[in-house]
Parts: sequence; structure tokens; C-alpha cells
Amino acid sequence: MRCSLRFWVLLGSLALLFVTSLLFSLSLRGAALPYLETPDWELSHKVKLVPGYASNRRQGSPLLAQQRTCSCQTCVGDPGVSDWFDENFELDISPVWTRENMQLPPDVYYWWVMLQPQFKPHSIQQVLLKLFEVIPGQNPYGAWDPARCQRCAVVGNSGNLRGSAYGKLIDSHHFIMRMNLAPTVGYEEDAGSHTTHHFMYPESAKNLPANVSFVLVPFKTLDLLWITSALSTGQIRFTYAPVKQFLRVDKDKVQIYNPAFFKYIHDRWTRHHGRYPSTGMLVLFFALHVCDEVNVFGFGADSRGNWHHYWEQNRYAGEFRKTGVHDADYEAQIINSLVKAGKIRVFRGK
Repeated sequence: MRCSLRFWVLLGSLALLFVTSLLFSLSLRGAALPYLETPDWELSHKVKLVPGYASNRRQGSPLLAQQRTCSCQTCVGDPGVSDWFDENFELDISPVWTRENMQLPPDVYYWWVMLQPQFKPHSIQQVLLKLFEVIPGQNPYGAWDPARCQRCAVVGNSGNLRGSAYGKLIDSHHFIMRMNLAPTVGYEEDAGSHTTHHFMYPESAKNLPANVSFVLVPFKTLDLLWITSALSTGQIRFTYAPVKQFLRVDKDKVQIYNPAFFKYIHDRWTRHHGRYPSTGMLVLFFALHVCDEVNVFGFGADSRGNWHHYWEQNRYAGEFRKTGVHDADYEAQIINSLVKAGKIRVFRGK
């Protein structure tokens, strides 16, 4: 009798538990709990990509792929297009050295000063503070804007520009970035005539029109001392070679290439091939971080495989490729990968 009573009590308890669970499940179907819903701002807010969390970024990739960061046909910043690009692209690092990011991480500072170890490093903070009394020391570039289409031309110095007739196309861009000598007078039909950014070292520096941004690529603290001097007192005339005592450029448009960004390219993109990335790589990735659309001209060899500059008459003059400082072949692979990823377009020239 007792066993029969216990059996019926247990059976009734199980039946009550089943009915309760069933009713709870039905109530969830009828009205979702507020904390399980996706907030509206999550669907519309632009996701800020952080390369350190690449696996999280790939979750929900169909939603990410629909996001647009500009109004161009293809946008550098659009996520979900290339896993390889998203995993390496560091959105938060500024290509410009400013008052806000003066302090370099120890590993970046050590790597940077060892690029030219024969020069004694100075107190970087004091040097930059003096420099930023002469130039603005601010980042002039804004964040991604879905309504904007900032088209940029990165113009290298390859001999494949000769006879290309790219001049008008190059000049049609909002930003036109050149490097080192890059003469335009007499080469307008092929290389264009306009320039908005000119990237140079102290040893290759030249005077620029007032509407052009001089972007200094520093390898040592002496380079920072030089630019301060060249825009003020004119005390420095020599680094490892003669340099301009005074530089005629627009002080308000002078920018300093960030060594942390320099090392980021060396670590993430060129993967330590060569001692450090070439100027072409530095300018290309600068553009990838400040532009919406990037078109590349004047990179690589000419149609006969020769490496030379477009202003040189001797097409066999390109011995610079054999210095061993840069890995031109690996950098060419990176450029091809960026093309395949839909992040840049390369105009091969002649």
C-alpha cells in the first residue's frame, strides 16, 4: 500500500513539472525577453574593428559585409570582404606622430633607433615638444564616413609611368601622394601635375608649394631636430649627407610619420622581409588608413622587367633594387594580395 502511494505521488510530481515547463516554453515564444533582443543601435552602429579580436570579428560576417564605410564603389574600410586584410589591418593606430601619441612603446622606440644606430638618440619627448611649437602636431584625418568618397592616388617613381598617359587620371584624385624626388614638370602627361602629399627624408627633402603637405619619414631623432631647424633657425646642415639648411614648405601642413605605424607595417604586412619597408610601402599603407579608395601608379618594373625611375633616360639604372634593404619581391606579393582583396587597384603602366 505504501509503495503504491509513493508511486502515485512521484508520478504526479513529474506530470506537474512537465506541464509547468511546457507553459513556460510557450510564453517565451509569444513574447521574447527584453534582454535577449538585439538593440537597434547594434544593428546600425558602425563596428570598430580591433585586429586582436579577429575571431570575434568574423562572427556574423553577413551583417559586417553589408556595412559601408564610404560612398565609393569599393571602400578600403569595409569589413568582411577579406579575412586576411581584416586580421592584419589595425584601425586604431595613427600614421601621423602627434601631440597625443608622442610616447612610443619601448619595443617601438628601440626598433626605430636601431634603424640607424650610428646616430646618438636624444630625449624624444623634449625634441617633439620643441617641434610641435613649430608645426601643428595634430592628426588632420577624420574617421570613416559612409557619406564620403575620398579617392587617393599613390604615385611611385617607376619607369612604367613613361608613355602611360595616366596624368589626367592621377590628377583627378582628392589626395595625390608622391615620394622623394618625383619631378612632375615635363612629365605631366604621364605622372600628372598635382600633389597634395609629398613624403621625404631629410636627405631627399625639397621645397614645396604652399598647398602641399610635407610628410617627413624620420629614421632618427636627428631628423626631428633637422625639421625643427629647417623651419626656424637653420642650424643643421648635415646628417649623414648634406641637407637643406632651410626648407620652404607650409608649416601648418607639415606632418611626421609615426614610427609606431612604421613598425606596424614591418610586423603585420611585410613580415620582417628586408630591414624595413620601402618608402612605397610606407606611403601605400598611409593611404590605406586615411583614404576610402586607393589607386596605385608607378610601382614595380616596366614591361621589360627593368627597374628605373620615370625621369631616367637609362632604363637599366635601377640598381637600387639590389641593395638588400628592402624585399621588393615580397612587397610585390603584398600589393598583389591587396589587389585580390579588393582594397587597391594598380595601374601597371607601360
